[in-house]
Amino acid sequence: MSSQASNPSDAQRDAQLIEATRHWLTRAVIGLNLCPFAKSVHVKDQVRYVVSRATDEGALIDDLERELRWLAEADPEQTDTTLLILPDVLQDFLAYNDFLYLSESLLQSLRLDGVLQIASFHPQYQFEGTEPDDIENFTNRSPWPILHLLREDSIERAVEAFPDAADIYERNEATMRKLGLEGWRKWMAGDDQT
Repeated sequence: MSSQASNPSDAQRDAQLIEATRHWLTRAVIGLNLCPFAKSVHVKDQVRYVVSRATDEGALIDDLERELRWLAEADPEQTDTTLLILPDVLQDFLAYNDFLYLSESLLQSLRLDGVLQIASFHPQYQFEGTEPDDIENFTNRSPWPILHLLREDSIERAVEAFPDAADIYERNEATMRKLGLEGWRKWMAGDDQT
């Protein structure tokens, strides 16, 4: 299984990747309240972090299928969501974006659409109609490519608890514009005085 280290250096690298991903989750996603639903699953330790060793899309499809099946069968009280970390594949955002189509096709072929959903995060994330350096893109920028596997039931409950869910995107854009690129860098480095 790709998430298990085959030697001590793999285990050390996985631990570093997971720690950096946790830092991003706590500082950016939770710390800036980019996703008001993330804090509760993080606090309850219901986030599964898996490092894929895939170096090509074929191996990644295998890892993604394994994780989708695993999450669908897992007890939601134990594991509500999975962050599949991709340090060695899909570093190019356009290739990553193209892969999302394959991800959705896999979800449908496994008959898990409507049960699970895949959200996307990438170090070069760029929303349509924006320039690469536009600060709004940083709402979805992660240390490396990540496929975020979520339960549809959890999303529905979160949206019910947060009636203004449709406004999250606009609020996030405003937060990022106020912070600016330099403020973002300082925030991620741990400087809370921004």
